[in-house]
Amino acid sequence: MKKHVVIIGGGITGLTAAFYLQREIRKHRLPVTFTLIEMDDRLGGKIDTLKKDGFVIERGPDSFLARKTSAVELVQDAGLEDALVRNRTGQAYVLNDDVLHPIPKGTAMGIPIDLSAFTDSELLSPAAKARSALDLVLPRRKDGDDPSVGNFFRRRLGGETVDKLIEPLLSGIYAGDLDRLSLKATFPQFYELEQKERSLMVGMRKSRANATDNGAAKGQFLTLRDGLSSLVEKLEAALPAKAILKGSSISDIRKQDDRFRITTEAGKSLHADAVISTVPHEAAETFLPGATFLRGMGGAPATTVATIAMAFRADQVRSDQDGTGFVVSRKAGYQMTACTWTHKKWPHTVPKGRALLRCYVGKPGDEAIVNKPDDEMARIVLSDLKRVMTIDGEPAFTVVTRWRRAMPQYVVGHLSWLHHLRTQTLRELPGLYFAGASYEGVGLPDCIKQGKKAAQDALHYANR
Repeated sequence: MKKHVVIIGGGITGLTAAFYLQREIRKHRLPVTFTLIEMDDRLGGKIDTLKKDGFVIERGPDSFLARKTSAVELVQDAGLEDALVRNRTGQAYVLNDDVLHPIPKGTAMGIPIDLSAFTDSELLSPAAKARSALDLVLPRRKDGDDPSVGNFFRRRLGGETVDKLIEPLLSGIYAGDLDRLSLKATFPQFYELEQKERSLMVGMRKSRANATDNGAAKGQFLTLRDGLSSLVEKLEAALPAKAILKGSSISDIRKQDDRFRITTEAGKSLHADAVISTVPHEAAETFLPGATFLRGMGGAPATTVATIAMAFRADQVRSDQDGTGFVVSRKAGYQMTACTWTHKKWPHTVPKGRALLRCYVGKPGDEAIVNKPDDEMARIVLSDLKRVMTIDGEPAFTVVTRWRRAMPQYVVGHLSWLHHLRTQTLRELPGLYFAGASYEGVGLPDCIKQGKKAAQDALHYANR
């Protein structure tokens, strides 16, 4: 009798799980089938590329970190390696006091590694620079603590450096409040660096010195020439059409003897020997009502954000700065949180003689702007932009995309909660696997890594 695996959710995590599940089934000629169930009428989740008037516009993520190899490996395995494009490098800025300040020289992710270069920056006061230097003498934190990101960096570098430099650089990754986010769950490398070297400055300096010098600086991010949706299309095309069930929501999952019964909102029932859930955790809670141990991801709701892409003629947009974009200090008095000068960072996505500005809005605890009508949101963002750049006239077109409750918050204690979730699931619902942005990383490589691991685990369990 053939075994059956059901994958819930057709975002990048679920697609990855299905892709590698099928590859292993074919490679080893295993008696296993699978079904991928997606509530929407399209696959890809937050990956959504729009092509308009020669522009390639990402509504969701626009790239992934090159150093996290899982995404590159998936692209290679899908046969799209020749379509990889690396971002163009350039100066990035921090917006504070209506001034675009270059990210201070002699820093790495906001952490000073060259004090003489760092002190030349006009972003921070002399007192803040002196306070940051205390990192060189402060003791390491007691091992075992799980501090918030904000608490950790304020202790080491001081409040002003966090507010004006660290927070705008780091918070955008999780669209969260640094004073609530768990350091160990979001940026464990900094915790480990402090434990090993005591001083962040010393540790980052050593890391840079030990890094391989490849000559000219290369961009840290990769994307695909025709947009990230081309990866989704390639993965979907590689799967059997009969194995994909779109436009179908799950209403209930129950364990019956040694198998799972999955019921859809339309009343369709499927049986599975293993289940991979890749949807947001709060959604998983709704179709597993009997599993009380699932409750309480951490108490912080996922944040809501939006992107506003504005297309212009190149001669409409002028700035005294040349670079790839800027992040905004949270206390700077702007609605936008960041802006990418896409035509400079990803020139292949913009027609010649055109410019594309991609801005971000939505802050934890202050998401009102995301609920405004498209035209009003665009007017607010354009007004923000004109405070720091010269922009003549109106954009040729604007693309507004809202992502509601899209960014899960890994608050302090997240890793303990995750350990409890894994332990209780293994005990009470063996054969059920959770993967995706709610658990072990929100970026594409992290989700891809989780999807591949879940496929391996589910296949092993189904064939036990």
